[in-house]
Amino acid sequence: MADGECFLGIDIGTSAVKALIVDARERPVAGAEVALATSRPAPGWSEQHPDLWWQTVRQALAEMAEAVPGVLGRVIAVGLSGQMHGAVLVGRDDRPLRPAILWNDGRAAAEAAGLNAALPDLGHIAGVPAMAGFLAPKIAWLRTHEPEVLAGTRRVILPKDWVRFLLTGEFATDMCDAAGSLLLDEEKRQWWPTIIEAVGLRPEQLPRLLEGPEVSGRITAAAAVATGLPEGIPVVAGAGDAAAAGIGIGAVDDGDAFVSLGTSSQLFLTTAEYRPNPTALVHAFAHALPGRWFQMAAMLNGASVMAWTAGVIGAPDLGVALDNVAARGHAISPVTFLPYLQGERTPHDDPAARGVFFGMDGGTDGLDLLQAAVEGMAFTLVDAVAALETAGPVPATLAAVGGGSRGRFVMEVVASALGRPIRRYAGGERGPAFGVARLARLAVTGETVGDVCVKPELRDVVLPDASRQAALAARLPLYRDLYRALKPLFRR
Repeated sequence: MADGECFLGIDIGTSAVKALIVDARERPVAGAEVALATSRPAPGWSEQHPDLWWQTVRQALAEMAEAVPGVLGRVIAVGLSGQMHGAVLVGRDDRPLRPAILWNDGRAAAEAAGLNAALPDLGHIAGVPAMAGFLAPKIAWLRTHEPEVLAGTRRVILPKDWVRFLLTGEFATDMCDAAGSLLLDEEKRQWWPTIIEAVGLRPEQLPRLLEGPEVSGRITAAAAVATGLPEGIPVVAGAGDAAAAGIGIGAVDDGDAFVSLGTSSQLFLTTAEYRPNPTALVHAFAHALPGRWFQMAAMLNGASVMAWTAGVIGAPDLGVALDNVAARGHAISPVTFLPYLQGERTPHDDPAARGVFFGMDGGTDGLDLLQAAVEGMAFTLVDAVAALETAGPVPATLAAVGGGSRGRFVMEVVASALGRPIRRYAGGERGPAFGVARLARLAVTGETVGDVCVKPELRDVVLPDASRQAALAARLPLYRDLYRALKPLFRR
């Protein structure tokens, strides 16, 4: 590599677009984060317009160019990551036909149930049973409720791949993001015609499939003008956000595992072969590197529940509020929180589930609620470990990535709830954008996965606190019993 050459990773998240430029030594050169708004036109629905992603990508690049003049001209390859499962429908004029239906949208629950009934082997071939948030049930919902939109659809793609089209003019996706569509034969790493037909699509409406480090196209002249990126540099296939975070943390070998705490949360375990476990609602998907897969417990409510609770109690700064909770020194909140603000996937597959604070009295205050929110999020990870353990062991020590992993108190609660040490790596909060910058590097340098996708420098290890661990273990049965008791009421 020539001196000064850099790699760009762009992550199309749910709450923000994040862009990161790193140099040949993987040092951050420039970064930007631009917030995204989500529309909720009906209860349980969640949408964003694809044009919003393009606007925020351009804004993020402009902010980096302003902060570090000339930095975009040093970029030699681009990687894309993004929120998975979203349905982007593109018409014959190559324009979106409607807002994208996002991963945390629950409208297609009936269609998911119908697909599971019609295709009994679906979970074994597509990696997990159909659930409302996946792309395939959403297409089935559109066939019933918006048939004119589906009839006018030329292409069905995933969120980050709309940005790819505007950068390169190419319709393509990577294996991991395709896996999250529920339309992929995971073991064969190719589109599965049976389910494509079952939801009313044709194979030619789906994007070209590529492995994560493969070049999907090059920056067009128009995109160069719009973004400031050099014309002709390659854009690699990239990865869905879960696998991209894995690439960034070095979770690329069999048995590597980590917890991701973002808007949603995941427990991710790399596997050397395809190992479906549909009865536990564990996702078994293709990784963003050839010849690798992963198992994942996916929870719809991650660190976002802490931010939501901070807003409810009027805390202007979440970090300060969490420090105040930690300073109290309470082993556990007197309140129990079900954190299912967006429904839940693993282990419940229940889009109707909702958030509940239980056990409040006249002495309950805002910090009690915030501590309960942290604990509720941690309990979802306990359920995630239990789900993955139905198929095999989960490592005794886990890594942590994502913005939610930054706070020491939060990670101590997680470590205590899981009864496992948690490793935090330097730059672990850089997340998916860093991971796809690594994939971009692989595409142009000739280096191997072992050369590039290494584990970052260890920052610290957060150990379980004995008193907190005991208190959380004693509270866990109540947390689970609350969900069981309320499950039939959520549907009212």
